[in-house]
Amino acid sequence: MILHLASFRWVDSVTDEDIDRLTAALTAMAAQIPELRSYVAGPNLHLRPGGMDYAVAAVVDGEAGLHAYLDHPAHAQVYADLMGGMLADRAAAQLPLTEGSLA
Repeated sequence: MILHLASFRWVDSVTDEDIDRLTAALTAMAAQIPELRSYVAGPNLHLRPGGMDYAVAAVVDGEAGLHAYLDHPAHAQVYADLMGGMLADRAAAQLPLTEGSLA
């Protein structure tokens, strides 16, 4: 399994309503992609100083599942409709997972 982590920093004009719309769109998108075993998206709680504004954590079975998720038309649509205009910065990483490693 692979854990895909993506974090985002927003441009200054992004509102709470924009973030709520994005979160709803990402949640709906995830429901359309069968390769996703687990999916969480939301604003950073900012419990520690610094950091990004928003993050996504997606678990897929392997590299093919990762590409199926990232290349899915619903993923591209959320980016085109919402996220693209919100982004100031983005970072991503993929980590290997074993059964039980998220327990």
